[in-house]
Amino acid sequence: MNEFRKMIFVVEDEPDIRETLSYNLNQEGFKVSEFSDAESCLNKIKEKKPELIILDLMLPGMSGLDLCKLVKSNNELKNISIIMLTAKSEEIDRIVGFELGADDYVTKPFSVRELILRVKVILKKSFEDLNESTIIEFGQIKLNLDAYEVVVDDKEIFLTTLEFKLLKHLIERKGRVQTRDQLLGDVWGYSSEVTTRTVDTHIKRLREKLGDIGAYIQTVRGVGYRLNNQS
Repeated sequence: MNEFRKMIFVVEDEPDIRETLSYNLNQEGFKVSEFSDAESCLNKIKEKKPELIILDLMLPGMSGLDLCKLVKSNNELKNISIIMLTAKSEEIDRIVGFELGADDYVTKPFSVRELILRVKVILKKSFEDLNESTIIEFGQIKLNLDAYEVVVDDKEIFLTTLEFKLLKHLIERKGRVQTRDQLLGDVWGYSSEVTTRTVDTHIKRLREKLGDIGAYIQTVRGVGYRLNNQS
């Protein structure tokens, strides 16, 4: 058995779902810790340092959204990937979850095989990102890929993990139009059933956080987005 197996937290209050996920993830070679509520997960997160959390949004006590916010706003924890488990009726919660920094969502009922595929893709991209050790600059924007830090006009701004990846992707392809489908595939890591509203929501938040520099992210009507030197 590989002692370097990646640790995954499964936070789900429905025992059948939690146990099924844990069993299948173990079969795929991951280490798994199960939690039926957010508070129990929070108590163990710094000790066990998971690479990824599969997080039900509707939990007893602290909600999944509250846990997501705590994780993504903590400098020690913000690089932990999060996949949300949601009901179809929770579209607003999904959007809020993405804004807080969640990496993906899966709607119940879901295919366990599909969820595991998404886990593998997200962890692969996280590993690739962490193995880049460089600084990327674009005008007044400076990205530190090691520390996941963004500085604009010598002032640090907070971006969620996905916002950071989206900005990095646009900078690396500056001047080139990126369709919404391309962004979903390249930034989120797969061709997803997630609607293009997901991309639009993240672009909107990214522009707001970048302030005046956000105007450099141009909308190409009916196609997608482009990062230009001139707004």
